[in-house]
Amino acid sequence: MSKLSRWVVGVLFLFAISGPASADDWPSRPITITMGFPPGSGTDVVARTLQPLLDKALGQRIVIDYKAGAGGNVASDVIANAKPDGYSFLLGTAGTHGINAALYKKLSFDVEKDFTPISTLADISNVLAINTKTIDAKDVKDFIAKVKVAPGKYNYASTGNGAGTHLAFAEFNAKAGLDMVHVPYKGSPDAVQSVLNGDTCCIFAQVQIAIPQAAAGKMKLLGVSTKSRVPAIPDVPTIDEAGLPGFESYTWFGVFGPKGLDPAIALKMNLAIKTALADPDVQKKLIELGDTPRYETLEQFKATVHADRLKWADVVKSAGATAE
Repeated sequence: MSKLSRWVVGVLFLFAISGPASADDWPSRPITITMGFPPGSGTDVVARTLQPLLDKALGQRIVIDYKAGAGGNVASDVIANAKPDGYSFLLGTAGTHGINAALYKKLSFDVEKDFTPISTLADISNVLAINTKTIDAKDVKDFIAKVKVAPGKYNYASTGNGAGTHLAFAEFNAKAGLDMVHVPYKGSPDAVQSVLNGDTCCIFAQVQIAIPQAAAGKMKLLGVSTKSRVPAIPDVPTIDEAGLPGFESYTWFGVFGPKGLDPAIALKMNLAIKTALADPDVQKKLIELGDTPRYETLEQFKATVHADRLKWADVVKSAGATAE
C-alpha cells in the first residue's frame, strides 16, 4: 500500500470512529442567529432581550448577525442554505414565513420545506397611530368617518410593500370600506418619520415603536390590532371594541433552523427558548414593549407556520400586493 493510500485509510478510520458531532455535545461553540432586519428594529429588540437567557440556558454565546434586505428574504436564504449543524439559526417572522411566500413571485427557498421551525418567541401587536395635525380624529369611529367622506385624500405609511404594517391597514380599509393611498417606506424609522412630518396621516406601527412617540405627544394612538388590549398601553382600546367589530391583525417572531437539523438539537434549542421566555424579567420586558411572549412546541410552531402561510396568501391576494 502506498504512503498516500495509508494516509487516506487513516483519515477515513478517524472519521469513522469520531462520526458526526453528537447532539449530546451540542452546543460546543457560539451559535449564530441571523435576522433580516437592522439593529434597533422590533426583531432586534426581542432578540437582545432573550440573548442573555439563551446564553445561560445553552452554555454558549449567542451571536446576532444582521443581513437586512428584501423583507427578510436575504437572511432567510442564508439559513435555508446553511449547514444543519446546530450553529446557524434564523430569527424569522410571520412576514418572512407567511406574507413573503405570497408576496414575492419567486423565492430561492420554500418557507416550509427548507426550514426547521423551532418556536415562536412573541406575538406582536400593531397600533393605529395618527398625526392629529394631518387628521384630527378623536377615536377609531371618528377616523373612519373622516376618511370615508374624503376618498383618496389621506395617505397611510407602511414599513414596506406587503409588510405586516401594510397588510394590517389593507385589512382595516377593506373592512371599514375606506379608500386611502398606501405609501411604503424602507423600515420603521422612515415610515414613522413620514407620519411625524405630515407626509402621511397615519400608520399601523408596532406598539414598541409607537409608545415613545405617543409619550412625547407626537402621535395619538387610536386602537390596537389584537383581540385583547395591550398591557403596555391599557387605556388604548382594541379596534374591535373601538368601532370596527371583528378586526384583528397581528404577527409573530420565531426561531428557525435549516432543513435537516438533528431533531435532538432542535428540541434542545426549543427548550432553551422555553426557559428564556419563562423568565419573569424577560416576560416583563416584552410586555412593557407591547409584545406578548409565546412559546410553542416544535410541532405547534410547524402548524403555525403552515396556517399563516395560507392565511396571509388570502390577505395578500385581497390587497393586490406584489413584490419582486
